[in-house]
Amino acid sequence: MTRIGLLSDTHGYIDDRIIHHLSDCDEIWHAGDIGDLSVMEPLEALKPVRAVYGNIDGTEIRKTYPVEQHVEIEGLTVWMTHIAGRPGRYKSSIPALIRLRKPDILICGHSHILKVAKDPVFDCLYMNPGAAGKHGFHKVRTLLRFTIDKGKVTDMQAVELGPRADRSADSVE
Repeated sequence: MTRIGLLSDTHGYIDDRIIHHLSDCDEIWHAGDIGDLSVMEPLEALKPVRAVYGNIDGTEIRKTYPVEQHVEIEGLTVWMTHIAGRPGRYKSSIPALIRLRKPDILICGHSHILKVAKDPVFDCLYMNPGAAGKHGFHKVRTLLRFTIDKGKVTDMQAVELGPRADRSADSVE
């Protein structure tokens, strides 16, 4: 059994709420648009991290993290990339890659829109944790927590971290 904390689109921002909600996870996954390597330091100090770079990430982040992650964990195959689209509206290159890789779980970020859905066309679970940072059009900062156990995803939780523009969200009460 592995408890995963999934976030994306931090855009160089991290706060105590993010750390608080990820502290009970076994692994932390970041689906890109990290923004600054300093974001990863407290995450890596907390738990093992898997991450991909996003379209806003510069050279240092791109040297540190790949554009894609392919993971086999607890009997499931996971493909994580930053830009994929969403079920029914994938980026044009994504359907062929899904057919080739046959992931049980497809994880992406980029849209700043939290969404978890079963894709019936490709028979995979689609996950986008929304945006944990303060840059973008989203109104509420979000992340996901879930468990992978013996080939099943369980205990899915969408976590609201507070309003995007709320500076009081920097500390946990």
